[in-house]
Amino acid sequence: MTTIRALMTEDHRHCDDLFADAESTVGKKAITEAKTGMSMGPTQVMRMEDTQIRALLDEALEALMQNKPDDYLGYADTLVIMMQQHNMKVENMLYMMCDQHLCGETPELLVRLQTELAVA
Repeated sequence: MTTIRALMTEDHRHCDDLFADAESTVGKKAITEAKTGMSMGPTQVMRMEDTQIRALLDEALEALMQNKPDDYLGYADTLVIMMQQHNMKVENMLYMMCDQHLCGETPELLVRLQTELAVA
């Protein structure tokens, strides 16, 4: 039985994967965050947190597969807190920085993002 927590967690993971794919695509074109002038700082922290969240998701899944509900609940509690903090930083800092640095490209970029998200 799928729970709301599982569904929403999977959705965020999917969003994180889409963001990682976007970063990878930009990196392959040697644009490495050229629009913001950053290659470290907030974006590096967000990627590190994404990695930590994925690791916790893997641990939680492993706990479920080993029929260890208490372990799973511990991982799930940690995940909820981490994801809330992570989402707040991404939504209130990183996305705002993207809006500031990409303001001239926003209409076309939004159309492309909406199209890609609809397909994903």
